[in-house]
Amino acid sequence: MIDRRNFLILSGAAMVLPAAAKAEAETGALDPQMVFHDPDAPALGNPQGDVTLVEFFDYQCPFCKKNHPVLEEVMAEDRGLRVVMKDWPVFGPVSLRAARLVLGAQENGAYATALEALMATKGRLSDAQVDKTLNAAGVSVPKAQAGYQSARQKIDAVLARNDRQASGLGLFGTPGFVAGRMIYPGALDKAALTEAIRVARHPQG
Repeated sequence: MIDRRNFLILSGAAMVLPAAAKAEAETGALDPQMVFHDPDAPALGNPQGDVTLVEFFDYQCPFCKKNHPVLEEVMAEDRGLRVVMKDWPVFGPVSLRAARLVLGAQENGAYATALEALMATKGRLSDAQVDKTLNAAGVSVPKAQAGYQSARQKIDAVLARNDRQASGLGLFGTPGFVAGRMIYPGALDKAALTEAIRVARHPQG
């Protein structure tokens, strides 16, 4: 099992083969390739970026939501940054439903809109608030639900992988970030986030 002290990965590594997901599930081992290049995990920013930042988050986590505009600002300024969003619904059933709906919206090309809408909310959520927020943003909840149902096996599998990876990395809550060889539990302000990306881009100093 890879932990915080021996988590190693090379920048710019090739995309992982789908078989790696099955191997990770069967062995329980944490595959760094799947952390950074899970083909079913949504990615923002530059798809060909030279640095990948991974965030484990929950739509009900106040620190995740407060940190999200900072992440967006850094992403807008750093055109070489790729950001992988890992839903880790640790706040219960509402979080799990929200994650499934947003990933279902991805099947209809509405992932970014759904993500931004829920990340702009305040505090804890109810199912009704999730639906109202998505609908107000122009994301059809019935279509998102249908998208989830059509890809249920894939979406539930990526959520399960996210959970295993977060635990394997030693994270105890959201948000949690991974960049290069380093794991950063908790929210990061702009300076800390920029420094984490710099270290990942230039690991030798």
